[in-house]
Order: sequence, then structure tokens, then C-alpha cells
Amino acid sequence: MGLFDILTGKRRLARPAPDRLFAMTTANIKFEIELGIRTRGLAGIVFQPLATADFDGIVRDMIEVVQGISGDSDTEVESRDDEYQYRWIVLKDKDFDDLVVGINAVSGALEAGGYGDRILCAVFAFEGADGRPLYWIYNYKRGAFYPFVPAGGAQQRNSEAELRLKAQVGAELPIEAELERWFPLWGIPI
Repeated sequence: MGLFDILTGKRRLARPAPDRLFAMTTANIKFEIELGIRTRGLAGIVFQPLATADFDGIVRDMIEVVQGISGDSDTEVESRDDEYQYRWIVLKDKDFDDLVVGINAVSGALEAGGYGDRILCAVFAFEGADGRPLYWIYNYKRGAFYPFVPAGGAQQRNSEAELRLKAQVGAELPIEAELERWFPLWGIPI
């Protein structure tokens, strides 16, 4: 079966495995112990919102669920739109595992509501041993992670550091194999 079969609906594209997101919890241990990379206690999920009552209701319910889950874990939840009109659900928590669970709850609610195709990515904020920010981005459509290291200055990235991170992480995370799909996210609100 080829592209024509997919386009005509005879065969569907495989969906990424949702459990791949949880690989970040074990990778975080390696980040801290072996690489000196520390979480900044922030994570976010970004999606393209729709101006419908159904979608707004799902987003409201999703935030309430995450806040309910976070009652025991002290996770703070915030919703904001960026300059490109994408919606961010930002989570703040000292416990990294709670961040991963919260991001999974948000994506699960969007998927269950039929809006999984609106999700762009999840972003986890870290800082390197040098104190500079770096991010691990999970692309839901590809089911893979990639590093993003801003270099400072006007929208410059440190590609060398990104490739070094890819090599250091090894098999801990499912890494996006196609480097041209390592899209930078400028203006990340976390």
C-alpha cells in the first residue's frame, strides 16, 4: 500500500505511541547524574486552538483535571496564547515526574476529545551545566524528541550542543532521526 491508499482512506498512518512521552522521566535521571543538566521545573504543551464551544470546554476541563491531579503534587497550571496564536498550557512543578504526568493528561484530554491532530509538541525546560537554557521537544506527530539549545542573540541556535546532546542521550529517548525536523521554537514561554 502506498501514498494513494493513505490519501483515499484505505490505510491510516500509524499514530505515535503515547507512552514514548514517559521516556523523559528516565532520561531526566541521566541528565542530572551523568550530564549535569537540571530541570527548571517547567514544561508546556502547545496546540492550535479552535474557536468552538466544544474545544473551549475541553480545554477548560483539561485545565481543571490537571489542577485536580496537581492538588497532591503542587503543580501550577497556566494557559496562554503566544504571538503566533498558538495556545500553551504551562506547568510548573519541582517534581519532574509530575510535569510529565501533567503533560500526558493534557494531551490525553485533547486526543479523547478528537483534537489530537491540533497538538504540536510538548516542551521540557532544562539548564545545562553552564546555566544556559536548553529544551527537549517532543513532536507528537513523529513520536520523537529532539534538543533545542538557543545560542543567545537574535534567533540563533547552538547546533553543536544539540548534536552533542543527541549523542549523549543515546537510547534513553526516542530521538528524531531526521535533523531537518528539529524545528526551533522561538519565544518559548517556559
